[in-house]
Amino acid sequence: MRKLFLSVVAWAAAFAMVSCGGNGTTEGRKAQELSGAGATFPLPFYNVVFEEFAQVNGDAVAYGGIGSGGGVRNLRDKIVDFAGSDAYLSDKEMSEMSPVVHIPTCMGAVVVAYNLHGVDELKLTGELVADIFAGEVKMWNDARLVALNPDVELPAEPIIPVYRSDGSGTTFVFTDYLTKVSSMWASKYGVGKSVNFPVGQAAKGNPGVAGVIKQTKNSIGYVGSEYAFAQKIPFAKIGNKRGEFVEPSSTTISASASGAIPADTRCSITDADAAGAYPISTFTWMIIYKEQNYSGRSKAQAEATLDLLKYILSDEAQEITSHVHYAPLPAEAKEISMRNLKTVTYDGVAILQ
Repeated sequence: MRKLFLSVVAWAAAFAMVSCGGNGTTEGRKAQELSGAGATFPLPFYNVVFEEFAQVNGDAVAYGGIGSGGGVRNLRDKIVDFAGSDAYLSDKEMSEMSPVVHIPTCMGAVVVAYNLHGVDELKLTGELVADIFAGEVKMWNDARLVALNPDVELPAEPIIPVYRSDGSGTTFVFTDYLTKVSSMWASKYGVGKSVNFPVGQAAKGNPGVAGVIKQTKNSIGYVGSEYAFAQKIPFAKIGNKRGEFVEPSSTTISASASGAIPADTRCSITDADAAGAYPISTFTWMIIYKEQNYSGRSKAQAEATLDLLKYILSDEAQEITSHVHYAPLPAEAKEISMRNLKTVTYDGVAILQ
């Protein structure tokens, strides 16, 4: 079955013990306090990385997991140093704010987790998942589910879908996938950070959805893989474009990013046409302003923000990903991101020389 991983807390402690302590300055500037807000999806990874960054660089990072939508609003209002988002900004969103840069920080998976007594393995197709969340497949012993899982004893009980109540990049990734695999979903509900789910129960954040699923028999919901692991909730194998039923892992998530990455890194990797690819995989991004002199921020704050992003792109930080149920960025994504960081300015002058 699934490989056991060290907990996020254990990794944070281990890295802290081997790291050199921050001395309050870095490259001649004073240590800074950075603030960010947004996606809960990468929060377990960020908890480890921010702790290690503080040990190595001396800069402290405070991050509020309020959902991708909330993080983007905070950035638009210019009250944070960066926003975390699992959904890249649309052209319309970008036209409504000052120019921004998207920096992917890791890759991850949205899993379809469930609570069924005695059921340890479950197969689902994308079309079936769409029909469940649209309320068109209502019972666990529906003929289509039974046919796909002939060796599983599925109960004659109503299915209880669980979805996000907040503006969520996880919802964006999940509905982006459903829109690709179901013409019904595409025409009725579409893709977005918030979608009008017709049935089920709402919960806030990935922790909230995972908690409801664990406590509610016969439920099913979408959640970042780390949260399913942490709560010990089983999740389904999902049929990919090649007809393979795949679980998320560092290898199967990475297989989804085998295609070309655009210069601004804004791209979707759901439903990838690649052997062994887990079909609900995604990049997650930190978004910053291209011009860093705003809301009274100092040049030192801007430098610290770029130091944080450079650290996250480093081999040292990327090595952490697979130990906390994510996957490292492909080399191409890191190279593009470093080029993009060199376009970031303070008072019109590039910060990285």
